[in-house]
Amino acid sequence: MRKKIIIWGVAVLMLAAGTGFFYSWRPAEAERIAWGAVFSRKQAEQMGLDGRRLYSALLDDLQVRKIKIAVHWDLLEQAPGSYDFSELDWQLARAGEKDAKVMLAIGMKTPRWPECHIPEWAESMDKKKQQAAILAMLEAIVSRYRENAAVESWQVENEPLFPFGECPWRDKEFLKKEVALVKELDTGKRPVVISDSGEGSWWFEVARAGDVAGITMYRRVYFSEMNVYVDYFLPPAFYSAKAGIVNKIFGKRVVCVELQAEPWTAHQKYDGGEGDGKTMDIEQFKKNIAFAKSTGLDEFYLWGSEWWYWMKENHRRPEFWEEAKALF
Repeated sequence: MRKKIIIWGVAVLMLAAGTGFFYSWRPAEAERIAWGAVFSRKQAEQMGLDGRRLYSALLDDLQVRKIKIAVHWDLLEQAPGSYDFSELDWQLARAGEKDAKVMLAIGMKTPRWPECHIPEWAESMDKKKQQAAILAMLEAIVSRYRENAAVESWQVENEPLFPFGECPWRDKEFLKKEVALVKELDTGKRPVVISDSGEGSWWFEVARAGDVAGITMYRRVYFSEMNVYVDYFLPPAFYSAKAGIVNKIFGKRVVCVELQAEPWTAHQKYDGGEGDGKTMDIEQFKKNIAFAKSTGLDEFYLWGSEWWYWMKENHRRPEFWEEAKALF
């Protein structure tokens, strides 16, 4: 049912975007654009990569200075109440060495499939107990890093109100509790980012919930429900107009926290062969960057750093890595 809602929601938004207004309006490119990258230690390891080596390459070789780090619950708290901060401590220390700024994505639902990274010990819990454990985790994270200069913002959950991923529940009221806790612990020093689908939502709910509305931006995707690859024909003005409305109504910034820069394949198996050219090749990579610039938004986090590195190291195809290096 959720998947059908996504498909129909996207169809309606794409239909709305097809009006002459959206296609006739050309937003002005932002005078200065901040480029960042998304990093997941779990994704790196699932691809057979050395997570620390990759992370260091992002800082040292690509010279990335804005990084969104996915803090996966199942890696952080493998036993109830026992938190392993060693990897995150190291990541933030390395970011500090390079004067890079970090957005920490925290909560039950964080970037990368299956979206909700629930520890085995918490999977059988009822909703109330899961929520108590999540709040305890957030308290542990924010309390530890609220004085860390490398942390620039908190992303609380990943698309928490959007029906995507293998998740046991969605709860708007609980999201409010999470945001309130983070802001209380951090005494409001850093903005709280709440993210939503760039294509399948109007962003109003996340704008209400957080200080910054984070969005995704995809151009070529695979819909497993219909077994088809789809090109979003949404024009740049589709994003610019919605960002303007959010700013006008809620007084909130809109930033792209997930810009497609890797394939979206049928099985998400990156074998360097079948599938990767259907939604991402080097020309599409460049087109996505150019498209992002044309929306008028001024901050983007590229999705796919693990894949660029994997293609360079495992398949002798460095063109994606080198293109990202030129951008940063």
